[in-house]
Amino acid sequence: NEGNEYFKEKDYGKAVLSYTEGLKKKCEDPELGAVLLTNRAAAHARLGNYRSALNDAIQARRLKPTHLKAIVRGALCHLELKNFSEAIAWCEEGLQIDSREKKLLEARAKADKLKVNVMAASRVCCADPRIALFCPERNIKLVLEPSNEEEEMSDGLAEMSLDGFHSDNGMGAKVHLDGGGSLNWPVLFLYPEHEQTDFIAAFHENTRFIDHLMVMFAELPPWDLERKYLPGNLELYFEDEERAEMYEVNPEHTLLQVLQHQRYFVKAGTPTVLAFVKRSPFSKKYFSSKKVHRL
Repeated sequence: NEGNEYFKEKDYGKAVLSYTEGLKKKCEDPELGAVLLTNRAAAHARLGNYRSALNDAIQARRLKPTHLKAIVRGALCHLELKNFSEAIAWCEEGLQIDSREKKLLEARAKADKLKVNVMAASRVCCADPRIALFCPERNIKLVLEPSNEEEEMSDGLAEMSLDGFHSDNGMGAKVHLDGGGSLNWPVLFLYPEHEQTDFIAAFHENTRFIDHLMVMFAELPPWDLERKYLPGNLELYFEDEERAEMYEVNPEHTLLQVLQHQRYFVKAGTPTVLAFVKRSPFSKKYFSSKKVHRL
């Protein structure tokens, strides 16, 4: 109920935390568990955390395979992540439960159309050509055409498993302008110690990194067996590949503040940050051979 109230107030971050607290009670009622997971998925989706939302929808279906709201949420997440075949499959399963569900009918039609067009789509990093004009105004430096070496690196990232889907699916998201004239970026988080990634499809330029970390790690990921990845226990960095140097990111800073750094270059339309556990043996070894600019 607390989560629902926060959701109505559009405080989606607190809604996620409330639903998470409910799930921690480990109620044995699968119906309630499916509702909590589906509600949390909806809150994650409003924050642009489509990967987390999809994972919740998948878990909700495991508890209750016929939970229509979970199927709708999963289909919409697949659509946002450009997983068009998966979106169609989820829609088809949902429509077997309710053949008149409007959201599923609309999602299936959109996925069908986009799937047909995707092979012919040009490789452009921006969803709106005006963005190329907005970025210089914000002092954001774009690198639109990746080199052969960067393409190889991107191909390597695409092969990394993301708990059920691959990063090449999520990488289809593009920076876009919202109704208020703000930029929303797809942002990739890398966790080198565990070779894991997180993908946020729509990171608002005026949102702080700590706000996303609080939501992303409200519940520890399954690969964090040592339970070290807590929001306050993480350090963020970006890499200046030209100079082979690392710059620490202040988690209290917004995405825009980081993108405006004189040595930050946005490549292929997707800002990337690396996350490490503070003072961990891995991070000490990782940085031992690099020049690091700390806060």
